[in-house]
Amino acid sequence: MKTTYTLFLLLLISLAGFAQKADINNFIVKESLLKNSKLAIIAADSLNNPLEKINGTYTFTVSGFTQPVSFHDGVAILPMQLERSAFVYIKHQNDSGTHSKLLYVYKKDGTLNPYAINSMWLILFPALIVFFAFAFRKFILYAVIILVIFIYFNHSNGLSIPTFFETIFDGLKRMF
Repeated sequence: MKTTYTLFLLLLISLAGFAQKADINNFIVKESLLKNSKLAIIAADSLNNPLEKINGTYTFTVSGFTQPVSFHDGVAILPMQLERSAFVYIKHQNDSGTHSKLLYVYKKDGTLNPYAINSMWLILFPALIVFFAFAFRKFILYAVIILVIFIYFNHSNGLSIPTFFETIFDGLKRMF
């Protein structure tokens, strides 16, 4: 009897070793179906197909604030509401690495439209302005004004300087 009990226990332990791993390596951000000025995170595979098997609590960093997010059938609703259009930087870190997205969420008439921004644009736009400023001496004053407007627009819409550089470094890590 003791041998049977031991074999049964070993069988149960070995079955637990074959449990399916449920990591979130990609996600899609959309407006919540309730239209309550909240964003929904949808767990997805590499082809942006939703993963309905994701359930449980995962830790996400949303614009610098770390918070647990509960997934049910692959969908989680972020607890904070957006009052106006803003940049939102969403990051999730697990065993396979850091997965992040920078979005500009445009709010108009109570609906949210998230647009993904490639982090390379955050490098290319200021680099092109600086290049034109050095190439054409008369453009230096305009370049400074454009860069100040660029920094002010980013900062006033929720993309602070540390988040700006974190987005750029995460984008560079993904490239290499």
